Amino acid sequence: MFKQFINEQHSSYQSSVNYYKNNPNCLIDIEHFVMNEILHFIELQLPEIKRDYNEASYLYSFWKNYTPLDRGRSPIGDQYPWIEVGEQVFGNKLSRYFAANFAIKDSGLPSGSDDRRIISSERIKQTLHITDSVWVFIDIKSAGPRDDFSHAVMSPYQVSGSGIWNNIDDGILNDPIVARGRLVSHNFLCSLSPVYVLSDNTIAPLVTFVIKPVYKMINNGTETTGQPLEEIKIACIPNGLLLTHNPNYLQTFPELFFPGKDDRKKDFRKIRSRVSFDILKSIDSWRVKEIVV
Repeated sequence: MFKQFINEQHSSYQSSVNYYKNNPNCLIDIEHFVMNEILHFIELQLPEIKRDYNEASYLYSFWKNYTPLDRGRSPIGDQYPWIEVGEQVFGNKLSRYFAANFAIKDSGLPSGSDDRRIISSERIKQTLHITDSVWVFIDIKSAGPRDDFSHAVMSPYQVSGSGIWNNIDDGILNDPIVARGRLVSHNFLCSLSPVYVLSDNTIAPLVTFVIKPVYKMINNGTETTGQPLEEIKIACIPNGLLLTHNPNYLQTFPELFFPGKDDRKKDFRKIRSRVSFDILKSIDSWRVKEIVV
């Protein structure tokens, strides 16, 4: 199975990548298109999103004795990890929204974002021209008032790269991205392809998004009594062809990625990077949106 369609995939991949290198606005426009779809979804579903997100606080008695383990650096114990609340509330609703508005494939990959699916429609074909499909990767990263920064921490399996596929048996290889910091920099080995070609020859460029539900902490003076939804942030990270080829955003904005939470002792293939929301706004103002609940 691994090589059954490799010849057709290699040929289609090369031609589609060359097309989008020469027509980068197609990728930019489809990223903007998906951003607008996500914003429309949130506008339609906001009452239900708020209801279901806040239900986790009302259900406190059912989980208070079995709380999730603290995450992050030096937690002080007054803030409950809320990662899975956001994943459940947003991921499930997004799945239903996409299914109602697009043809979808839940094609498997060994690793990737929290929520990912291929969506197809004639509207997408009008933007991408050579295909009617796009693979949407969305990471849902809940944050509280003390860890709501103007960036997101991304793993290598959540960002697409340069997508070099020269020799047919080599497979996709990405050039390292440099995560540039003030004092230290490191290579970030993004692992996703900028374009995928399925066994049925469906061409699916990749688009990458972060949804960050931000909760506030209600405190009675001695303890936290609730963590209701306060704000929703959405960010779009450019496709790897846009980052590294044309228009080569990393050349113009070299500090878009900067060092993440991991030290050098970690397997270098797993080291994460932060992506700056402020620089994303500088690339395109629509790449970061904030919705107050």
